[in-house]
Amino acid sequence: MSSRRMTITTGSLLTASFSAVMIFSFSAGADDPGPMSDKGGKVVDEAPGGVKLATSLPEKISVDNSSEKTAITATVENGGTKESGAIRLLVVGFDGLTVNNVEGCTKIAEADLPEGSNSGYACGIDNLAAGKSKSYAVDATFDLKKEGKICLPVQSTDGKKTFWQQGPVPFGANNPSPNAPATPLLLGTDNTPVTPGGDEAGGGGSGDGSGGEELPRTGPADQVLPLGAVGAALISAGAAGLWWTRRGRRVCGG
Repeated sequence: MSSRRMTITTGSLLTASFSAVMIFSFSAGADDPGPMSDKGGKVVDEAPGGVKLATSLPEKISVDNSSEKTAITATVENGGTKESGAIRLLVVGFDGLTVNNVEGCTKIAEADLPEGSNSGYACGIDNLAAGKSKSYAVDATFDLKKEGKICLPVQSTDGKKTFWQQGPVPFGANNPSPNAPATPLLLGTDNTPVTPGGDEAGGGGSGDGSGGEELPRTGPADQVLPLGAVGAALISAGAAGLWWTRRGRRVCGG
């Protein structure tokens, strides 16, 4: 009887140990992007009834200071009550951020890239059920001597409608770490470029000698307006009106 109990106990311990190893291996190998955010996102064209599309990006990424490589997770979700039907997600890089590959997606030809961007991929999605999301692994490089932005539009398959667009939104650091192995960058923070010697470009100031009289450029299609003119325009046209008047209904401000 004691021998039988010992056999059962030993078998149970082996099963528990095997399960623990499997759980640990899965957890250790999981790619966790950390907290995600839809910062810089907005609805552009109205989606079909019952469909609510949005995207999110990691609140923090890390750039290898020697290779300039970084990994970004781009997620699209349907927070509505009905399935989306066929849609597509674009992943577009600007300035110092270059998108080198997006797993399962197709590279956008240079001639078809949004104006001012340097790279991009298109991800076709046959259907996104209500309450579901889909994530993509983005391989990118970030030149820390420049500012860098990313843009995630969610469109109809023909590109005629943009249901949601996040960005172009920057990743950046106020306190660069050129001498460390890697530099952490925060979503929604303008990067403070560093020179090869490790000094902040422009001495950490505004960089244009304007003394804060003008708004900084946030993209190639933006225009610099005096602060007073911006205030007047916001009052007369409204924030949304100013956005579309200055950029037109173009993807990622291009």
